Amino acid sequence: MRELKFLNRFFWKYRWRLALGIIFICISNYFQVLQPQVIREALDLVIDYINTYGIYDGFEVQGEFFGILSHTLMLFAGLVLFLALVMGFFLYLTRQTIIVMSRLIEYDLREVIFNHYEDLSLEFYKRNNTGDLMNRITEDVNKVRMYLGPAVMYCANLISTIIFVIASMLAVSIYYVSNIIHTRSTLIQQQLSKLTSIAQEVFSGIRVVKSYVRERQQVQYFEKQSDVYKDMSVNLAKVDAWFFPLMVFMVGAATVLTVYVGGLQVVAGEISAGNIAEFVIYVNMLTWPVTAIGWIASIVQQAAASQKRINEFLDTKTTITDPDPGYRGAIKGDITFDNVTFVYPDTGIKAIDKLSFTLKAGEKLAIIGRTGSGKTSVADLLLRMYDVTSGRILIDGQDIREMGLANLRRKIGYVPQDVFLFSDTIKANIAFGADHSPSQEEIEQFAKYAAVYKDIEGLTLGFDTLVGERGVTLSGGQKQRVSIARALIKRPDIVILDDSLSAVDTNTEQQILGYFNQALQEKTSIIITHRIYGHLTFDKIIVLERGRVAEVGTHEELLANGGYYSEILERQMAEEVEEREE
Repeated sequence: MRELKFLNRFFWKYRWRLALGIIFICISNYFQVLQPQVIREALDLVIDYINTYGIYDGFEVQGEFFGILSHTLMLFAGLVLFLALVMGFFLYLTRQTIIVMSRLIEYDLREVIFNHYEDLSLEFYKRNNTGDLMNRITEDVNKVRMYLGPAVMYCANLISTIIFVIASMLAVSIYYVSNIIHTRSTLIQQQLSKLTSIAQEVFSGIRVVKSYVRERQQVQYFEKQSDVYKDMSVNLAKVDAWFFPLMVFMVGAATVLTVYVGGLQVVAGEISAGNIAEFVIYVNMLTWPVTAIGWIASIVQQAAASQKRINEFLDTKTTITDPDPGYRGAIKGDITFDNVTFVYPDTGIKAIDKLSFTLKAGEKLAIIGRTGSGKTSVADLLLRMYDVTSGRILIDGQDIREMGLANLRRKIGYVPQDVFLFSDTIKANIAFGADHSPSQEEIEQFAKYAAVYKDIEGLTLGFDTLVGERGVTLSGGQKQRVSIARALIKRPDIVILDDSLSAVDTNTEQQILGYFNQALQEKTSIIITHRIYGHLTFDKIIVLERGRVAEVGTHEELLANGGYYSEILERQMAEEVEEREE
């Protein structure tokens, strides 16, 4: 239950709604409790009238007694109906306060979780799968909302209706079964996260699944995990099912006991028959509240299990902090790597080893190397997706750990190696990069800079074409170019392209690089690549090997060295000759 303490802040935020809801439910129950008293009075009055009616048997006044009895019963019936209507009205107000409160808290809780997700560093997302993250912000929050609304409402109803004796009678059994529910609910949520992850991975990688003809294998694996989830849910339902029969049995036994003992009291002349009817109604009134004890306990335990999973992520602190979130300013573009070493915290792999280089504002740098040489890690460190393990990175002479993080990332236009597009229109994906709301003309202009304008115009809906999840409806080259347009529309001070032209043809590549030579002439640019671009002049070229600088210099200097750089160029020229011959 301690996990649910996190929600107290939200109860306090909506304390007036909660207080009014409790007041309304107490008033509703008060009018409900009055109904059996009215029925008791009516029943006793009927019995008295019947006795009097018998005394005046054969007299004319007997007919008048019957008329008065009918009129009185109609008044009692109207009073009972009035009390029921008042009770229902305040019950409606209860739902409008407490249930609405639970929906508002559900919204706030999802916002808190989502904001926290965005604050967490890249290493967090490498440790956790997407399905589990999604399940905690959806299914787990739904479980918590059931506690925030129905459980709180019926708990208030229970307390205001039942006297403390019944609670003490049921405490031991509820405690035992609730613990079972809590444990099994936690396991069920974990299994549901696994199912969500499997489905998400299959849908995202559907091309791979189909190309390897692994549909049946994936179906069988999902079916197996679904069976595990089903068995867990059924076992929980069996435990949960014990509550209702147990409560109904106890209420039924109480009814029988009331009639038996009450009958003896009526015979003894100590109470009236109306008292028995009143007590029987009271006992039956307790049927739902008493039954709700088990239901509430089940909801609370499931909510506690889900909130525990939510708290696990909310308690995770980001390793990347923003020292000056409100700062907004230009960046000149001087970059210095000063003896930088970086080890991935989740794997322990050393990606960068004592790397040092300097790049002046407006210069262009190419970083070349084999797969796993640490090229992408340089980009991640510049964007502060990770912090260096040792050494420091300076921009304009300032350690980037001391700069405003949001402003730093705003001023860097980054096109990652793994291109990601949102399930939206091409227009929205390009506009996503801008700090303002760009015009259609501006979007089209940057699409031309990225050499993707003609491709987009060739589509039926043009810039309003939906790209599908992760851009699945576009080719690899089109996705790369849309991603480049998205980065350029930011008008960044520093541009980083991580192997972003690997899927485009030579002519398109020349168009894009032509724009880079013109528009990025005064921008600091870093191109991470596996190939050499003859159409783009670099001020400095670094060849990385196992996170260290193997070669550094200009194009001519590296060719003269006869090392890895010259090998790449020779291989690339041979491939181009073969392509022309074909």
